[in-house]
Amino acid sequence: FLSMLLSLILTSGFSQEKTKKELKEEEKLQKQIQIETLVNSKDFVFVAKYALPMGASQVDLQTNPNYVKFNPEMMDGYMPYFGTATAGIGLGGDNTIKFKDKPETFNIEKKKKNFLAEAKVKGENDVYRISLSIMFEGSASLSIISNNRGTISYQGEIFPASAIKYGR
Repeated sequence: FLSMLLSLILTSGFSQEKTKKELKEEEKLQKQIQIETLVNSKDFVFVAKYALPMGASQVDLQTNPNYVKFNPEMMDGYMPYFGTATAGIGLGGDNTIKFKDKPETFNIEKKKKNFLAEAKVKGENDVYRISLSIMFEGSASLSIISNNRGTISYQGEIFPASAIKYGR
């Protein structure tokens, strides 16, 4: 009787562990489906947690307003900039990357381990080539290449455009 009771306890313990593992895997799969649906909608917002300027240490942006709204009809962005600028851009004034225009190019591609969203959009005094790598669980890495500034990268997440209050 004792060995039967012991085997029953051990079996139930293993089945609970498997259930936890299955639940975790199911949660992960649900998040991937949500991210894929969001990316396929072509209407989402990237919000940065950190800026990664070239040749400098990371800057915490969690208390700074920032966003890049991705949409093939209208890209809208407001990102703090840390780095070098040429042609008088950002000298002694507002040092942000700002744009609100229909993108010249807009493409989203699914890769093996992530999605890649790329766009080219004009700002007031510059043209920006934007590349966003989106991991299946929602974290993302944004890179902005400018004609008049050094390249800068950001780490953050994507969200549905309707869930974020943004603007300037």
